[in-house]
Amino acid sequence: MEEQPGFVVQVSQNKYLSADDREVHAILTVTAHGIEARSRLEAAEVIAIDCSGSMSGSKIIAARRAARAAIDALRDGVYFAVVEGTSVARVVYPDTGGLVQATAQTRRAAKRRIRGLVAGGGTLMGAWLREARRLLDAHPDAVRHAILLTDGWNNDPRDLDRALEHCAGRFVCDARGIGDDYAPDEVLRIANTLRGTADAIVEDADLEAEFAKLMRNAMTKVVAEVWLRLRTMPFTRLRSLRQVHPTEIDLTPSQTPIDERTRGFSTGSWAAGEEREFHVCLEVDPSRLARYEDVQAARVDVAVAGAGAAEPRPSGRPVPILAHWTEDLGLSSVIDSKVAHYRGYTDLATAVEAGQAAYEAGDTDRAAEEWGRAVRLAAGFGDEEMLRRLGRLVDVIGDPADGKVRVKGNLRPRDVFSALIGAHTTTRSPDARPRRDRPAPSDGPEIPCPNCEEPMALTDRVCEACGRPLGKRP
Repeated sequence: MEEQPGFVVQVSQNKYLSADDREVHAILTVTAHGIEARSRLEAAEVIAIDCSGSMSGSKIIAARRAARAAIDALRDGVYFAVVEGTSVARVVYPDTGGLVQATAQTRRAAKRRIRGLVAGGGTLMGAWLREARRLLDAHPDAVRHAILLTDGWNNDPRDLDRALEHCAGRFVCDARGIGDDYAPDEVLRIANTLRGTADAIVEDADLEAEFAKLMRNAMTKVVAEVWLRLRTMPFTRLRSLRQVHPTEIDLTPSQTPIDERTRGFSTGSWAAGEEREFHVCLEVDPSRLARYEDVQAARVDVAVAGAGAAEPRPSGRPVPILAHWTEDLGLSSVIDSKVAHYRGYTDLATAVEAGQAAYEAGDTDRAAEEWGRAVRLAAGFGDEEMLRRLGRLVDVIGDPADGKVRVKGNLRPRDVFSALIGAHTTTRSPDARPRRDRPAPSDGPEIPCPNCEEPMALTDRVCEACGRPLGKRP
């Protein structure tokens, strides 16, 4: 890219440590500022549809409709392909062996091919991902993205691990599970490793709208890859770095050494105006800390890899993470509000998982206890979406904040999957900036952005919340 976008990093933490403290926690709020939506930015898309035998019936019908909806959401000129996934990967469209640009004609042709998708065969998601990489690698100057749908377990777990290692950093992938017989952890692992999103489709009919939304979101991406770089001091070491909003992704295992004390973490592609938050945990050696003064424990900066760029280039100003040794327990005992918020989401996910394990073991009393704890935490966060998902599993008795629930009978696995995966999507932390940096227009009516539903003025050409070009308004 000719112009480097600007990124701003803000740190929220309690820097004060007691003599017994060994950890420094901080939340990094990273915002893409000054990035204009580029409607002509080259992009490449692969839609991989599970066509295994278990997809028969309403699921394959829903998958056909969803794939056609995703193609309708493609921007003109975007390169794309559709892959049929079974025990092998077959490119359904186009016939050229590569990607084709989206036009009215190619969209019609692709949708005709999609109508012929039938269910039959096994499930080897690793093969689908490798084929997606092969197709997308031919477009190194593009923002590269894939959508993957599955309803089953990968026939060879080790093959999936190898495929994810092969594809990591090459493209972003959003993964969705449908039905009652897939592995939520596999869907999460695909999305986490490939820096996408994961979710469970509860009703087959919901898939069409979900695919259209995923593709619209993909069309807003204007930066191919954004890296966080963290440099530790001699008395500190990195314990973990996790993306905590909007979705939870553990970035620690995929860190890339830059020098002896600096590590890089790829966060995938970004849209104009996008904001994410990250939780850093550092281990410190208090014996080497100067006392009663601020000391830099680590430094964080952002580097951007434009489409086709060989090396990421710095963007924005580096910011410090501080440590300050003190004997004042009133200072050192305070937990930063943002840190506390995301630690609470870790507890919520743990409660949902523990409830699932108890339910599958036939211990409904323990399941009610754990899912009740999840309800109480979600209520405390004001997370209506998570409460809705948990509401498929339990009846809430009284105020949700009390966490008293009764487990419903005959739960569908897909409803449990929805809660398990949904627990890894978080609400915005306390004191987060408003989604809009400007006041609401007062000189006329508003209508919602068709992508993110943020209210925008009729005269706006670009959504300031998600960066999508709005085109001609009614």
